[in-house]
Amino acid sequence: QEQLVESGGGLVQAGGSLRLSCAASGSIFSSSVMAWYRQAPGKQRELVARITSGGSTYYVDSVKGRFTISRDNAKNTMYLQMNSLKPEDTAVYYCNAFAFGIRNVWGQGTQVTVSS
Repeated sequence: QEQLVESGGGLVQAGGSLRLSCAASGSIFSSSVMAWYRQAPGKQRELVARITSGGSTYYVDSVKGRFTISRDNAKNTMYLQMNSLKPEDTAVYYCNAFAFGIRNVWGQGTQVTVSS
């Protein structure tokens, strides 16, 4: 069964840091583009950052310079290091594994709350 499990969310003050983790089951990790999305209350889910199996990365402009996405293929785990957090970063963060025509798997989400 293909499964993604996020962890690491929580409550932090503005300017603080959190690290999210996404553990993947089975063989989906090495053959998928992995990504973090987030959804704030009343807003659409948006792509935050993406990393290919080869390590190429993409970030949405609002998090560039503050967030770092990485993956450990040996541990089947992806990370999102979030620094200099802002209240507008408050959202449920979702892990995603995508392979065109093969899979589009989502985790259950983890809440990140940044207080001002």
